[in-house]
Amino acid sequence: MSTQAYPPQESVYDLLPQEQVTFEKLRYVSKFRPAVVQEEKLPRRPMRTMGPAKVEVPSPEKFLKKHSKEPKVSDKPQSAKEGRIHPLQKPPVPTRAEISQMAVHPKQDKDSTKTFTCTTTKPKPISVDGHKGHREELENSGLVPKYIKKKDFGKVPVYLLRHNAEKQKAQEEYDNYVKEQREKQAMKQLSEEERLDILEGLKQSWSRVHHEYQGMPLIIETISKRAHKERLEADMKRLEKDIEKFERFKIIYIADN
Repeated sequence: MSTQAYPPQESVYDLLPQEQVTFEKLRYVSKFRPAVVQEEKLPRRPMRTMGPAKVEVPSPEKFLKKHSKEPKVSDKPQSAKEGRIHPLQKPPVPTRAEISQMAVHPKQDKDSTKTFTCTTTKPKPISVDGHKGHREELENSGLVPKYIKKKDFGKVPVYLLRHNAEKQKAQEEYDNYVKEQREKQAMKQLSEEERLDILEGLKQSWSRVHHEYQGMPLIIETISKRAHKERLEADMKRLEKDIEKFERFKIIYIADN
């Protein structure tokens, strides 16, 4: 199918006048703009943004003095409201008349029968062991020889004596046990008569075994006879070794067990 472009159709509405719409470009304008413009029109002033032009210079006589910032004690000895001594102010030193009066005639309270006397406390001895003034009581510093005054000074403590006694007792029991074991395992020396008697008995045993060995047949057919022959040979070898030892060594030791 062939496509054909048709001309645009005419309309009555095209004869009506059309309004042209124009768009203006919007730009941000600060609300402080008038104030800034008015300020720019004013005459220039020196150091307008760096503080006042003239600053009062401090007097050289008003320099910072030593202890000027520390709290000062008031001149009044007592507070008018509370009726007590200021915490930073010490009570006044009593006069000589007041001290004698307190010592001879103790002051009594009107509302009670308690007696108040002036007592003094002896200061504790201290030791200073640092350049910064580190203080410590002399009694607890280890510099006072107070332990040599004890009754048991230089004596062995009781628990050490008891421990040493138990240790010595255990050592004695162990030594006795070792001695008994050595005596049980001690070897006995054979005398010359005993050695000869044993040697004679070994020779008789060897003769008896040898006589039995000589009585066996030359041809052995059974297994039992072969085993009996091997046993006789082993007995003769053992007896020969024992006879050789008893003949070679004159001093022989044997164990009791």
